[in-house]
Amino acid sequence: MSLRIALVSQYFWPESFLINDMVKILVAQGHYVEVFTGKPNYPDGQVYEGYAAEGCAAESFGPGVVVHRVPLRPRGSGGAKNLLLNYLSFVLSGLLFFPRTLKDRSFDVVFVFAPSPITSVIPAIYLKWRLKAHLAVWVQDLWPESLSATGFIHNPFLLRVVGWVVRGIYACTDSLLVQSRAFRAPVARYARADKVIYYPNSHQDVPLHPAETTQVPKELLTELERGFCLVFAGNLGTAQSVETLLQVAVRLQHLPDCKLILVGSGSMLGWLEEQKALKGLDNLVLAGRFPPAEMPQFFSRAAGLLVTLKADEIFSYTIPSKVQAYLASGRPIIASLDGEGARIIEEAGAGFSCRAEDAEGMSRCIERLYRMPFTERERLGRAGREYFLEHFEMNRQCQRLGEILKARVSESRGQSK
Repeated sequence: MSLRIALVSQYFWPESFLINDMVKILVAQGHYVEVFTGKPNYPDGQVYEGYAAEGCAAESFGPGVVVHRVPLRPRGSGGAKNLLLNYLSFVLSGLLFFPRTLKDRSFDVVFVFAPSPITSVIPAIYLKWRLKAHLAVWVQDLWPESLSATGFIHNPFLLRVVGWVVRGIYACTDSLLVQSRAFRAPVARYARADKVIYYPNSHQDVPLHPAETTQVPKELLTELERGFCLVFAGNLGTAQSVETLLQVAVRLQHLPDCKLILVGSGSMLGWLEEQKALKGLDNLVLAGRFPPAEMPQFFSRAAGLLVTLKADEIFSYTIPSKVQAYLASGRPIIASLDGEGARIIEEAGAGFSCRAEDAEGMSRCIERLYRMPFTERERLGRAGREYFLEHFEMNRQCQRLGEILKARVSESRGQSK
């Protein structure tokens, strides 16, 4: 049984999210997918070249996938007001324009890819009622907890209001897929436990050897090959505790050939640039942002890969999506994390971990890796890759998603008779 899936997501290609590759695989596995999204503007806050913030648009994403885009207010430079307006604009535009694009077509499932904000589910609720379809939400972020943890909302009353909104959204869903086993209990505080299913993030397996042609500057590739380089790839924001990475760079200056290469951009990039110059950190390299396809250029040349998060209970529930990509690369991982993310790295035998925001502990882990024989570092990488293939490989996980959705749709149809 193939499924007709209406995918709702505030974020989609050319923004870099795992759902992009998943759509291609789901279609290759025989399912029909249409995408309902907004105008791309993440993470820099400006609408991408070739798109306009105003007006609706439709385009193709590979063979047979139509992408419907509604207008939204770009995120801008961040801040609570800009983000709130961005979130609300997607909800309002989705409610107004998504139903107009249906043209009497039918779907089995409305599937929501739901990183923040959880409010992006609201237009999907209307589509569910309009289509009489099963509504499945893949929860990537815990609300209201993450709003408090990131400092977006401090007021206890407002957090309770958000909690009521979350409870209402979850009440309108049929299935709640959670990206971490540790998400089960927090999500079940706002929804029936029988709705909650563990479904992890995944990563598309790519060749371990990088392509011969690349956008990465030759001098950067030479730097990666020349010393003992540790790569952090992804968003450089408040949740990632980039302060820990900076402190690690300060502590490791006594290792002359050890460098931290930070690949990405985000709200803390400017602060990192200032601190690097202020402290004269030659061992900290801010490489900038590159497309996901370029990551093998960095991973294959890295002695190890770094992942950090803030020391907050909410983040202990989360498995950062970069962990799956790191495991797939077959390189050792050094993590400054609490909870589920650290558990997976230790369980896989893929590297070393310390508590979140523990710069001293992370420095010790790096020095331990630095002093290990090359063969031992390779053993860590192989163990991580084997764990990835068993638990997080995208083709396998997309097949499982299809099975989950088919079972839930059949169950819903049986109950409605």
